[in-house]
Amino acid sequence: MQTPVSDTTALKPRITASGVQVYYDTNHALKDVSVNILDRTTTAFIGPSGCGKSTFLRCLNRMNDTVASARVEGKILLDGQDIYDKRVDPVQLRARIGMVFQKPNPFPKSIYDNVAYGPRIHGLARNKAELDEIVETSLRRAALWNEVKDRLSAPGTGLSGGQQQRLCIARAVATGPEVLLMDEPCSALDPIATAQVEALIDELREQYSVVIVTHSMQQAARVSQKTAFFHLGNLVEYGDTQQIFTNPQDPRTESYITGRIG
Repeated sequence: MQTPVSDTTALKPRITASGVQVYYDTNHALKDVSVNILDRTTTAFIGPSGCGKSTFLRCLNRMNDTVASARVEGKILLDGQDIYDKRVDPVQLRARIGMVFQKPNPFPKSIYDNVAYGPRIHGLARNKAELDEIVETSLRRAALWNEVKDRLSAPGTGLSGGQQQRLCIARAVATGPEVLLMDEPCSALDPIATAQVEALIDELREQYSVVIVTHSMQQAARVSQKTAFFHLGNLVEYGDTQQIFTNPQDPRTESYITGRIG
């Protein structure tokens, strides 16, 4: 498996997590996770189903706040600020840490209004011309502009699955986030749409810190520079993607990569 080679040694951490524990009622779902998520880097979270990778991803923009039984302990800092501080507004936080979900979920609005929604509620445009510019720039970043520029008033739900997912990516980047979280963004897509989204991830990491949860080890190897392997709620190993896949330090990582567990 090939992986993009990139020197990440000089890049600063964008997110620093230390001692993160997550409980759903009495279920201890995530156990003492500490990791740095680097700027302008794609980090892949891999591991068997139910291992904690999506739970940890949802901690990074406080999506677990929406689950009544969830309790998060430990510290997660974004650019040095504790995102769980009571003074932090989760809505504002999610403008800085965007999220793309497993199934494309465009709003039942026009293509234009899907992308304009975030900038409107966060007051990022002073007039229609500025909003038009944000919408066009976001659709260009999501490699969708040329396909939809003549039908911006058409419903977003009328696009193909791959186009809908790229629309959701455009919607996520429209608020100018620093971090982009992706929870298995290609699992509902065909191979051609998957390849388009993977190429897009590689472009997006030049501007953002991208974190992707994936069941596909081949995908992790293709798109990421850093990989974190989760197993039974523990972060077992974290390092350069190439090293994780060719020379893992923990026998559990090796067992997963060679198909003996998972």
